[in-house]
Amino acid sequence: MLINRKEYFKEILNNFLDRNNEVEAVIISDQDGLIIAGEKREDIDLEIVSVLTSIINPILDRIRYEFDFKKFGSCSFETDAYRLIFISVDDKTMISIVSNSTASVEKLSPYGYFLAEKTAQILNTGGDDLIQLSIPNFEYEADQAKRMKHQLYQLQLDTNGIYKFKFIIIGDHEVGKTSIIRRFVEKRFMADYRATIGLNIISHKFEAFGNNIILTLWDIGAQDYFRRYRKTYYNGAQAAFIVFDLTSKKSFENVRNWYNELMGFIENKDMPIVIVGNKSDMYKDRAVNNIEGRNLCKELSQLNNAKIMYIETSAVTGEHIEDAFRLISYNFIVKCKEVEETNRKTQLLSNIESILDLKGKLVLSFITSNPMWNPALQLLVEVNHNQECIKFSDDGDEKYFEYSNGLILKSCLYFLKEVWDSDGVFCIFDARNMESIDSKWNYVINKITELLKPGKALVIGILVSENSNWSHLLHQFSIDEQLQTKMGSILFFKIGDDFRSEINNQLLAMLDAIKNSEYKN
Repeated sequence: MLINRKEYFKEILNNFLDRNNEVEAVIISDQDGLIIAGEKREDIDLEIVSVLTSIINPILDRIRYEFDFKKFGSCSFETDAYRLIFISVDDKTMISIVSNSTASVEKLSPYGYFLAEKTAQILNTGGDDLIQLSIPNFEYEADQAKRMKHQLYQLQLDTNGIYKFKFIIIGDHEVGKTSIIRRFVEKRFMADYRATIGLNIISHKFEAFGNNIILTLWDIGAQDYFRRYRKTYYNGAQAAFIVFDLTSKKSFENVRNWYNELMGFIENKDMPIVIVGNKSDMYKDRAVNNIEGRNLCKELSQLNNAKIMYIETSAVTGEHIEDAFRLISYNFIVKCKEVEETNRKTQLLSNIESILDLKGKLVLSFITSNPMWNPALQLLVEVNHNQECIKFSDDGDEKYFEYSNGLILKSCLYFLKEVWDSDGVFCIFDARNMESIDSKWNYVINKITELLKPGKALVIGILVSENSNWSHLLHQFSIDEQLQTKMGSILFFKIGDDFRSEINNQLLAMLDAIKNSEYKN
């Protein structure tokens, strides 16, 4: 397939200018100083580009011969008005970046090497390679990850969720990192080897465990020269592969070095990590056995009290490639569950403590139509587990928990006389596969509003199935208008498959209503 390299270069160079406001022009030239591609800002005089072109040849000579940079390397120098950065793509191609005099070389260089990798891809593609031309914002990636560490883009934890995370792939030269990515994303293997120049980034979507997974794959170059930029590339990573070659004992031994570098550069020490032994198809040349790989995982796991997994793959045959990415995704999802659960409990506990600080006592009642399913009560019992329970009773349909910090939790099955002293009542009715609500539910709700003191909170959750007509069910509820004006807050909500996050949100809403009512009083 023929490709229009001119259009590829135009898009990537304009994206580069959009990402780096301090850059005035970018030029890609050959070994003779002839321009292959270039883009500049509209207000930049063409004379600048002309002057730059005239000095490219001696700069090339200086880089290649005086400093002996060969394939990779960079140098920079300044004029009165501009700072010039030169980056080798290979022994025949150079990128020249013209920036304003205040631009930071350290800030621009990671972007420059990323551009060098994309340039090499465009120049070497046979026409059917996947080349993604967007330019990441390295600073945003790091800051975003700090704000949303393991954040779920959707809190559906079982199925139909959307999970997005930054995933880095590191390891020695020629262990097959790029080949693994290509086999996974493009479903093919390319025998020709070309070292990644600093960094390549590919976004890829796939389905796993009934969820949509969106990976941003950061294929990071192994050259020692790029080590100073790898901290920038590692920032914000939420999962990692450390790849070694099963036929190379040295690449296996270097896994420890890569792990130590990763741990030294990142904040998220407990991220999911999979050590990947690649080239399992070359079994005759194998230098590392499966037991050695698993033992290394155990050794590294103990260093940071983390769980590091092991898998063997072949980018040539595709063996276990899908499994490797599903494994890292599964462990990321599990980590998300743990973090979200911790965040839920922390938030709930904080709200409970703030109310107790205001009034010294908090009474919450839970009414359910199913004595075997009371997740709101269960969640609050879990949250308060560090407090001493000074009084407890369980008579089947009725439960009572009184804690030393002043929290009292009561639960009953349509049993209403004890709710009069409650600050908030949380009801759950099971309407799954029902066309109409149970006739007693309206009586229960109106009786609760009658018994509660003015200004208290009432939350009503309706458990529905996928085919339930929510609007129709909701319209069948009727609360006495006089009683409704008495209440501080009445809230109906639908309980679907993701009931834990839904119930957590409504518990928080109920606690907020109680707290606001106390402030008013």
